[in-house]
Amino acid sequence: MSGTVDGGPGGLGVDLHLELGEGGSRRALLIGALREAVRGGRLAPGTLLPPYRSLAADLGIARNTVADAYAELVAEGWLTSRQGSGTRVAERVLAPAPGPPRPAAPAALPYDLVQGKPDPGAFPRAAWLAAARKALTAAPHEAFGVGDPRGRVELRVALAAYLARVRGVRTTPDRIVVCSGTAHALRLLARVPLATHAREKPARQTAGHKAPPRPWAVEAYGLPYHQGLLGEEGIHTLPLAVDEDGARIAEIPPEAGTILLTPAHQFPTGGPLHPERRAGVMEWARRSGGLVVEDDYDGEFRYDRRPVGAVQGLDPDRTVLLGSVSKSLSPALRIGWMCLPEALVDGVVEAKGQREPHTSATEQLTLAEFVESGAYDRHVRRMRQRHRVRRDRLTSALAERVPGVRVTGLAAGLHAVVELPPGTERSAVAAAARHGVAVEGLSEYRHPAARGRILPDGLVVGYATPPERLYGPALDALCQALSAAL
Repeated sequence: MSGTVDGGPGGLGVDLHLELGEGGSRRALLIGALREAVRGGRLAPGTLLPPYRSLAADLGIARNTVADAYAELVAEGWLTSRQGSGTRVAERVLAPAPGPPRPAAPAALPYDLVQGKPDPGAFPRAAWLAAARKALTAAPHEAFGVGDPRGRVELRVALAAYLARVRGVRTTPDRIVVCSGTAHALRLLARVPLATHAREKPARQTAGHKAPPRPWAVEAYGLPYHQGLLGEEGIHTLPLAVDEDGARIAEIPPEAGTILLTPAHQFPTGGPLHPERRAGVMEWARRSGGLVVEDDYDGEFRYDRRPVGAVQGLDPDRTVLLGSVSKSLSPALRIGWMCLPEALVDGVVEAKGQREPHTSATEQLTLAEFVESGAYDRHVRRMRQRHRVRRDRLTSALAERVPGVRVTGLAAGLHAVVELPPGTERSAVAAAARHGVAVEGLSEYRHPAARGRILPDGLVVGYATPPERLYGPALDALCQALSAAL
């Protein structure tokens, strides 16, 4: 859509051709066109824009659409508006260099089945508030100072005991460093010159003589965000094939110095790392001097199998265990942890810095009390039961209404993989969006350099996020979309 507004009385003062294009809401397209006219110099500072009614008539769009677009650009600082003086281009627009307009953010779909997000309404507010009151009442004065960069000692003591009891982790409070989550932990590890052997302290590197970091092996299917942030830190990642038994440890690239795994519940395919491969990865670490970084993804949410202990328990001196409360409690808390080999603690603390800008000390104290009081165990048990019921509803609905698909990765976690016929993944994602369902394709998690064994087309369907009143309608919409697409 395009239109030309001429410079009559009360108009722009110059002819302006606006090309709105296609593929978005009229509001978003108009905002982009006006923003680019200002950024590119076609609308000079101080230029008076036409009234809503005039521009709407010339472009053939609603008056309210123009009003909303003007208001958005005023809020962004591109335009100014004063009653009685009209809307003008801001006098001092500090804009970036000309470039292509950013696409408008997609509108949120009503049914969120994207993996990895708990239902915000399930946060245990009353129990958390009770823990916060008790923790803050008992906290020493120094807890409200700068603090230890490793994190509050109360939380590190609580985590050491909890992880030993529940996950079979072998660590001590002085080998735990609190961080804001798995992504933060990976950034810190990427900045530490990891030792050739994890038992040895890394040698300090002199300026100008920094050795390039050795590549990391990562599972061929995993979070692209984690691969991307390692790349931002100068770490080259090498894909390692996965199958129903987890990562294929025998195929670790020889040049890799570190391997990143999700052994409790391979993400996103869902299976645990086979016992022989668990032993095999530790043998690789001992033989090569490499380091195992264990993302304890979904380790607490298991349904149809016995508990699987952390790989870290097999050799704490060659393994870094990463964990967080992002899925068990809330990502808003921004609390995670690293259980480190002793040789790496100083390097990680140095990389983190002496001041902790990421995780509130008061929330660390609250989490320590929440864990030690048993409230965390009770919450996890309650959510485990809820997620099991939701998982069963998902599988039952698909079996009844879309019998041609196979559902895998069901024994643990907050999502399932719905395997699809070859060549249908993209159309299934698009059909889901048309039915109001936000869901992701399995191929979106494949490492860009992955070769060889490629997993079937599929959807990664999260079942934890929707509130209870929307979960049934979300399943109905998903089944309708798959029936239409397959």
